[in-house]
Amino acid sequence: MLFPASVALLIASQWGWPLVGEPRPSRLFTPPPERWLSGHRGVDLPATAGQEVLAAGEGVVTVARKVAGRGVVTVAHANGLRTTYLPVDAAVTEGQPVRTGEVLGTVGGADGHCPATCLHWGLLSGGLYLDPLLLMGLGQVRLLPTGED
Repeated sequence: MLFPASVALLIASQWGWPLVGEPRPSRLFTPPPERWLSGHRGVDLPATAGQEVLAAGEGVVTVARKVAGRGVVTVAHANGLRTTYLPVDAAVTEGQPVRTGEVLGTVGGADGHCPATCLHWGLLSGGLYLDPLLLMGLGQVRLLPTGED
């Protein structure tokens, strides 16, 4: 399923890249065939340690702490989506409102997730992982059953 160009432009106008410029993902979103199986639940963007991480959209910070030894920032957006960023040394606090492009923190050092330092950027709707490139008018659309027979 492809979005019409007008919808893609509307989506992209509300969101921004989490790093300055238009980074080229080094690893794409690869959802698992079943929710409990392994997969890559986001995209990896090449980065350097200390590089600023930006809020991809307006929202409220819900996580800004170490989780399993890695710095994580999560932003909840008014439309029910959540964006995640790691590894990040947070400059924001939980409960803080942020605007698109506002600095959330800086990229932490290499943490073993990527061969080189990267920012792992994720997108969730409820408990479902989506391709964050959809926010930029790119990415994989994931169709869900409607529950109707």
